[in-house]
Amino acid sequence: MCLHLSISSVLDGTAVRHYRIVQNDAGQYHLNVVTQFSSLKELVEYYKMNCLRPGLQLSIPCQQQHRPNIRDLFHLTVDNWERPRSEFTLTEKLGSGHFGKVYAGYWNDTVQVAIKMVEVDLMTERDFQMETQIMKRLQHPHLMSLYATCTTSDPFYIVTELMEYGSLLNYLRSNEGSYLNLECLLDMTVQVAKGMEYLESQNYIHRDLAARNILVGENHSCKIADFGLARIIRDGTYVSLSTAIPYKWTAPEAIEFGYFSVKSDVWSFGILLYEVITYGKTPYPGMANQEVVRVVSRGYRMPCPDGCPNTLHQVMLSCWECAAAQRPSFATLVKTLSAFNIMHLY
Repeated sequence: MCLHLSISSVLDGTAVRHYRIVQNDAGQYHLNVVTQFSSLKELVEYYKMNCLRPGLQLSIPCQQQHRPNIRDLFHLTVDNWERPRSEFTLTEKLGSGHFGKVYAGYWNDTVQVAIKMVEVDLMTERDFQMETQIMKRLQHPHLMSLYATCTTSDPFYIVTELMEYGSLLNYLRSNEGSYLNLECLLDMTVQVAKGMEYLESQNYIHRDLAARNILVGENHSCKIADFGLARIIRDGTYVSLSTAIPYKWTAPEAIEFGYFSVKSDVWSFGILLYEVITYGKTPYPGMANQEVVRVVSRGYRMPCPDGCPNTLHQVMLSCWECAAAQRPSFATLVKTLSAFNIMHLY
């Protein structure tokens, strides 16, 4: 068993490269199992003299820019989530979805925030309150933080931290996203898996896990958003009668019987892995929703995408096991993805 420690970033000209430092059971540190060290200092000194990759050696530490990770706008909002609408200014529309529009903005002209505007005819007040209650209760580095709400008039506001690069799906499809290397892509999936592992530990299911609902910030930090469909589960399963189903991301038992569980979220995570490794391609290319439902029920699974390591495709296939009980937990997925050695993936 290997313990994943962290991702270290190295500036290579204008590109930033990410390296995963792993510690094994014997206490040795390594980037690859061939060359191991008894301390982090030894590892750093070695790569000052030897190349991480052709033409790249460690030199001097980069000056890290720290940005405060605030949980609340200020001390009064810790318990008083409802804020006057007049405290918020909208600056730029970031996007829109099933539940409303999202804008960048400011609180009191000082703190940058994201503001989701929810029209009451698109989402009931009960659903709105459910989403905000979930976001208040759940706190994790890879889940979006709720700052405030405005519910005195229509449209309602959900005010959260601002993730500067927007959705993971759009980022992967962008020019900047096209330059992400395999190390960075894998690290982003590990971050999502860690956030889902936390939800799993809290007996919550997301029900709409997809690249479009992951937000990207500085240094490729990823946070799970859009808890509009999230539910707490008891006895392992939540039964839904909703017809609003993202078919290409949803497990067969959830489509056919409305049975949602952590393991149906794991199925969706496998689809997210496909999205990430293909830089935002739509799953089941060329297939309509009903065709996907039909072929998946007969055992079809997406083949290994071009450029995807076979070992990563095997992880996807494990997420798409027909029997939900045979799919891995998110805790297992975190360990599996964290232990991948980039040099030996193919």
